[in-house]
Amino acid sequence: MSYALENNSALINGKSILITGGTGSFGKHMIRTLLDNYEPKKIVVFSRDEFKQSEMQKLYTEEEKKTLRFFIGDIRDKERLIDAFRGIDLIFHAAALKQVPAIEYNPSEAIKTNIYGAENVIKAAIQNNVKKVIAISTDKAVSPVNLYGATKLCFEKLFIAANNTVGDGDTKFCILRYGNVFGSRGSVVPLFQEQSKSNNFTVTDPKMTRFNLTLPNAINFVLNCSSKMLGGEIFVPKLKSYNIMQLCEAINSEAKVEIVGSRPGEKIHECMINAVETDNCYECDNYFVILNRTVMEINHNLQNYMSNYEDKNIRKREEMTEYISGGTLMSDEELEKLLRP
Repeated sequence: MSYALENNSALINGKSILITGGTGSFGKHMIRTLLDNYEPKKIVVFSRDEFKQSEMQKLYTEEEKKTLRFFIGDIRDKERLIDAFRGIDLIFHAAALKQVPAIEYNPSEAIKTNIYGAENVIKAAIQNNVKKVIAISTDKAVSPVNLYGATKLCFEKLFIAANNTVGDGDTKFCILRYGNVFGSRGSVVPLFQEQSKSNNFTVTDPKMTRFNLTLPNAINFVLNCSSKMLGGEIFVPKLKSYNIMQLCEAINSEAKVEIVGSRPGEKIHECMINAVETDNCYECDNYFVILNRTVMEINHNLQNYMSNYEDKNIRKREEMTEYISGGTLMSDEELEKLLRP
């Protein structure tokens, strides 16, 4: 499914925005979208790599640089976050350790960044009365089988529960949950394109399926849901998926395929919504939203919440059991179109 950019002017125009992990692919595309379509007052890039920040600054015109600020810092450092969040209206929290094999080998580092770092972001945002915090999550958080997924499950729980701890403040938190972005560093696509040069693919399991979401669609989805959020939601896009062998065929139909076995912590199918979550799952035209009942009961009457929701076509998804990849596969033509430069 494609996500067109909606009218998010009230969310962005005249506002000060901060992106944690802002030098990554998400941050770069988010900033370009904001600069090209809206009039933000200020965009702050918060990350720990000064070289990436220096290189990133070369991407913008002198006029665009007037809107940009670059903060060096680590989300493990709460005091630095408190400094960075002063005067900020909207935060996109994308900083995380994400590589599954590396995290399996370095578990304590993932906990420090993905869990303690998330807690620091929450506390600093509340202290500065930031209006909205949008936390970027992953399908790996659903029924996790690896440490990355487990840290992101904790991450989600922290951000949703944070809506109950703001006291007299106005800060609202929500989660945007989606899978690997097609063609990004976390996707298998760049690896397969490189392996294609030697006519040999290494596949862990031929039954494997993955949801498909392009980076432009991911950015549009995040912005659209950020405008709709009232606090406490988990937003999940409606997506088609592809089979890993289908991807190999689309990239190079002549290449050999070597089956090497699943990596530690790897799932055969992605799951975006599990059976337990379906009890609180609501459907809109092009996305799902999971509403946490505890948050709803404390901060909103559920009926009032539903009546105030911007998308009036929201409805209970009664027949859903779970939402996993492989249910609706892309056609070969759709997949080949995505791979074209």
